[in-house]
Amino acid sequence: MFVAKKLEVDASHNLIVMLMEEDAKELGFQSGERIKVINAKKKKTVICELEIINYRKKKGAYKDINLKCGEIGLYENAFEKLESWENQRVNVILAKKPQSLEYVRNKFNGHKLKDEHFLEIMTDIVENRFSEIETTFFVLACSVHKLDFKETVGITNAMVKVGKSLDFRTKKNDIIVDKHCIGGIPGNRTTMIVVPIIAAAGLKIPKTSSRSITSPAGTADTMEVLTNVSLTLSEMHKLVTEKKGCIVWGGAFDLSPADDIIIHVEHPLGLDFEVQMIASILSKKKAAGSTHVLIDIPYGNEAKVKNYEHAKELKKKFEKIGKAIGLEITAIITEGFEPIGNGIGPLYEALDVLKVLNNEEDGPADLREKSLMMAGKIIEMSGLTKKGQGYILAQEILRSGHAADKFNEIIEIQGKKKIIDQGKYIIEIEAKKSGKINKINNRLISKLAFRLGAPQDKSAGLYLHKKLGNRIEKGETILTLYSNSKLKLKYALLYLEENEIIKIK
Repeated sequence: MFVAKKLEVDASHNLIVMLMEEDAKELGFQSGERIKVINAKKKKTVICELEIINYRKKKGAYKDINLKCGEIGLYENAFEKLESWENQRVNVILAKKPQSLEYVRNKFNGHKLKDEHFLEIMTDIVENRFSEIETTFFVLACSVHKLDFKETVGITNAMVKVGKSLDFRTKKNDIIVDKHCIGGIPGNRTTMIVVPIIAAAGLKIPKTSSRSITSPAGTADTMEVLTNVSLTLSEMHKLVTEKKGCIVWGGAFDLSPADDIIIHVEHPLGLDFEVQMIASILSKKKAAGSTHVLIDIPYGNEAKVKNYEHAKELKKKFEKIGKAIGLEITAIITEGFEPIGNGIGPLYEALDVLKVLNNEEDGPADLREKSLMMAGKIIEMSGLTKKGQGYILAQEILRSGHAADKFNEIIEIQGKKKIIDQGKYIIEIEAKKSGKINKINNRLISKLAFRLGAPQDKSAGLYLHKKLGNRIEKGETILTLYSNSKLKLKYALLYLEENEIIKIK
């Protein structure tokens, strides 16, 4: 037996334990092997990857790890899953390699996988029976030998089954609506406008949203400027029952956890293959209890989808696979050649949303129109109106102030916050010549906002004063930059000098 020691190290999705070299040799363990750690008193077992420390390493990379013979060091998440306490005695044994690795090898060699294979693979990934390298091996196998329709349905259903599932229905035929954008467009905070419109129309829309992965702000980051987004499941259920809608961070609910682990290994490799994206989105929507989902597919030079033809193919796949797993999917194709709205970064995107909801004259028209169009489509999907009438109802709900009232009710119950101040350091960027805005590079705009400190710093970001096709005069303000760091602002200005983010002709 070993004495458990909690190591203040966050390994994200990886469960890792450490042993001193002498202990590992005595047990015949090697670095990288799977180790079962057993908490007999709590009847808990976790499978972890082993790291071995020798005295040389303790003087180098591991010099701050306070571990000695007879002790086992558990990274934070492993310690929590084991439900252990400091200095508790735990058992360790060698864990076998999972059988499902053979299925992964078969896929890598070009064979098709069955539903039961995907379920076993997803279960082993979630139970940490796969090392990070083995999960990467699975991702690469699916990337080299593309999943066909049947396999895509299989992996999507498997992702749902190995996680928790929510249910907001009070009767069997209840409609639960949702929306999702595949991403790649800065701004685009339609969710925060669509949800209150739909809830005010009487439909249930329990929206679970993500934090930023590759954008200057995720919906959860932006919503968090105004209210608390980390709700318990019971709090979420109560809110949806009373107010029909919510906008919360979905990371706390363990929906499609295998997908989160797979995404974690994809990003360092720059992988973002299409089938995985479809399975990722639809598994989370299914697990969140949705019955009807609107999918927004923006296309553009700097978007994830580069052209209209590809967007059409993706639309068909979403709708066909959605139907196969029991979801009613409507996919729409939208233009993504510039940011949606004017603010980029959590605070400035939140301010855009409030302007639209409050019907202010200077609210961004593109954000307003896209939100109304999407809300209208969802209303029509649900059968509340005939086709072509959803936009009219959505527009009336927004104009009347009912959407703003509903939004205020939601943020009050979730835990309303005082709006933070804008970034301390502000610089206005002037146009160097007169002309029309010919191009706005979405990717570079996002990178500029990152350099200013978004999304970690919620009051960092930028405001775009002109959009595509707008006329601008030399010396007129085209961008306003906000940051709380002089150094970050300096690097952002250098980035602006080195890159043509906005073209004027």
